[in-house]
Amino acid sequence: MGSYLEAYLAATSTQSSPRAFYPNLDPSTFCTRPSDVWPLGNPIKATASPYTTSQCRPQAVAAMGDHQHSTIKHQDHVLLDQPLLRLPYELLRNNFRAAHFTVEKESTSIKALLKDTATASVNGRASPDQVLQNLNAMIAKMRGVKRKLTTYADEEARLYHQTEARIAHLGELYGMHSFDDVKYETWSRKRLDRLLVDYLLRQGYNDSAHALTAEKNMEDLVDVQTFVSMSRIQESLRGGSVAEALAWCQDNKKELRKKDSSLEFMLRFQQYVELLRSHKYLEAIAHLKKYIVPYKSVYPDQCRKAFGLLAYSDADAAANTTYAALYSLDRWTNLVDIFTNNHNELLALPRLPLLHIALSSGLSALKTPACHSSSAVASFTTTIPFSPEQYPETNAGIPLSSSNEAQHWRQSQQQQDHDMQPEPSGDGARSQNPHPHHHHHQQARPAAISSPAASCPICSTELNDLARNVPYAHHTKSHVDTDLLLLPNGNAFGKDRLEDYARKSGLEPEVEVKDLKTGATYHAEELKKVYIT
Repeated sequence: MGSYLEAYLAATSTQSSPRAFYPNLDPSTFCTRPSDVWPLGNPIKATASPYTTSQCRPQAVAAMGDHQHSTIKHQDHVLLDQPLLRLPYELLRNNFRAAHFTVEKESTSIKALLKDTATASVNGRASPDQVLQNLNAMIAKMRGVKRKLTTYADEEARLYHQTEARIAHLGELYGMHSFDDVKYETWSRKRLDRLLVDYLLRQGYNDSAHALTAEKNMEDLVDVQTFVSMSRIQESLRGGSVAEALAWCQDNKKELRKKDSSLEFMLRFQQYVELLRSHKYLEAIAHLKKYIVPYKSVYPDQCRKAFGLLAYSDADAAANTTYAALYSLDRWTNLVDIFTNNHNELLALPRLPLLHIALSSGLSALKTPACHSSSAVASFTTTIPFSPEQYPETNAGIPLSSSNEAQHWRQSQQQQDHDMQPEPSGDGARSQNPHPHHHHHQQARPAAISSPAASCPICSTELNDLARNVPYAHHTKSHVDTDLLLLPNGNAFGKDRLEDYARKSGLEPEVEVKDLKTGATYHAEELKKVYIT
C-alpha cells in the first residue's frame, strides 16, 4: 500500500493528466505532458516557459516556471472527480423513473377499478357492500402508493443532500490556488480516502469500506450502498443464482434495451443450461420456447447452440468442445463481468477504480523505457539500470555487450529476485535526476544493497502490471556522468567521481578504486568502460 500512496502523491502533486485512462473526456482540458517528479512525489521545479531567454531574464523564466508548477489546475482535478457528481445524478434519474412508473401503474389500476365500481353501482349490478369493498381496496392501494412515494421522496432528499455536500467539497478546491496552500493537503487526503473506499467497494471489501467511511465521516462523499447492492448481485451470480440479476434487469429493462445489452439473454441462457444439467428436460424445453426462441433473430448463433444442447448431457458434451464450453462453470464468472460492465455503464461509472486512474497518471510521470525490462529482451537489448541509492546522480542503463552476457544476466537476475528480500536503504541523499528510479536489478551484489521495489513504484509488485500500458514520461532533462566505469559488482560511476573518492580514501586511482556505495575496493584493471546507447 505504501507504493500505491507514493505513486498517488506523485499524481496529485503534479499536473499529470488522466486523459489516457479516463474515457469520454474532452482532451482540450488536459495539460500536454506530465511534470517531472520524484518517486516520493516531490516535484522538480523546472517547467517549460512560453518565453525564451531573449525575451526575459533567466531568473524571471525560472520564477515563472516555479509559479506555473505550484498553481493548481482545477479542471484537471475535476476530471478525476466526475463520478462524484455524475453518480448521484444518475441515481436521481433512476429514482424519478421508478416513482413515475409506480404512479402510472397504480393510477391506471385504481382508475379502472373506480370506473368499474361506479358503473356497477349505477346499473345496480353491485351491492352496497361490494361497492364499499371496492372503495376500501382503492384506499389500500392509494396508501401503498403513498408509502412507495414517501420512500422515493426520502431517497431523493438524501441524494440532493449528498450532491450538495459533494459540490461543497469540490468548491473547497476552487478556493485554493497553489499546492503550497495548507488546506490543499487536507483536501487531497480526503480525496485519497474517497478513492480508497471506491477501490475497496469494487474489490468486495464492504466491511472495510464501511469502517473507513465511518472513521473519516464522509458518508455523503462515497456511494457505499450502490456498490454493496452491486456486490450482492455479483455474489449471487458466483453462487449459481440468477434471480437477483434478473430482478435488476427488470428494474432497468428500458435502459438495457436502449443499449442493446445481452445481459438478460445470457442470464436466461444460463438458466436453460442449469435445467439441462439437472436433467429437467421438459422444463428446459418450456424455458427455451419462452425466453430464448424470441431472441432467435438477435442472437442466431447462441440460439442454434441452445437447440443443439438438448442432444448433449453434461457428460456427453465433454467430447465436444463447443458444447463442453456451454456446460463450463466459468460461464458464471463471465456473467459477473457482463453484469458489472452493464451496471457501471448505466450509472456512468468508469470501468477501472478511480484509484487506478489516479495512479496511472502518477505512474506515467515516473515511467521510463528502463521499466518493465522484459520487453527490452524481445528486441535483443538488455539493460541493467542501477539504483539512485547506489549512484545518486546517474540514471543510465548499462547495455550488455553480447547475447550470452544478456542471457547470463537474466538467469542470475531471476535467481536474485527469488532469493533476495528488500531491505530499507540508509542513504537519504536525493539525486538531481528527474527520474531516479530505473530498474535496480544487478548482477551479484551484497545483501546490504536495497531492493528496487522499496524505492520505485513501477518496480513494485502491486503496481508493476498497472504501469505496463501507461505511456512513458516526457522528461525535458537528464543527468549522466561522463566516462562511466562498470565495477565487478554491477555498480557504475563516473571516472572523475571514482578517482576523487579513491584519493580521499588514501588510494592511488591508477591502481585501485573504491565503490561509492558499498566501500568495496577493486583493481583498476577490473573496471569496464560503459557506452550509453
